[in-house]
Amino acid sequence: MTAPAPCATLARDDLQVVTFGLGREVFAVPVVLVREILDYQAPSHVPGGPAHFLGLTDVRGLGVPTVDFRRRLGLPPAEPTLATRIIILDVPLPDRTLALGIVIDRVLAVVTLSGERIEPAPDIGTEWSAQFVHGVVRDADGFVVVLDLPRIFAGEDPVLANPPISPGMPIAGGCPCPC
Repeated sequence: MTAPAPCATLARDDLQVVTFGLGREVFAVPVVLVREILDYQAPSHVPGGPAHFLGLTDVRGLGVPTVDFRRRLGLPPAEPTLATRIIILDVPLPDRTLALGIVIDRVLAVVTLSGERIEPAPDIGTEWSAQFVHGVVRDADGFVVVLDLPRIFAGEDPVLANPPISPGMPIAGGCPCPC
């Protein structure tokens, strides 16, 4: 029997998350998907990707595809600051686990959200595509948007499906070529 996806049980169970900011908005991803959080260093550029694909980040000798999460969510890009981080994720997809770095403005905290406080994704009234939102939690300063990472990164994005190879840098998850 397969364990449920980390986002599948949000309505019933408490969920430990990493919260982070993009502009004034606060988002959360399940801790179980976070491999590590790195200080920002510009990824090595790889040509031919979509606008949100920045390149590869070296994580212990593996080239991890890295995206500008602002652009992936349809926000304008922002210049990196001292608070900018790269969150390295292991995102479960139907046919594999995707190792991926997302560039975010700042990490806020690791918190446990009560399952009772997680509300369904709104149909309207939010500038974020509801298909990418698993739920929202009200807090003193507004909302924390709990993201559904598998839905965000399971699309037809060819770069994420078959990440490009940089000479001399192995790709996380193995070589995508038929060698």
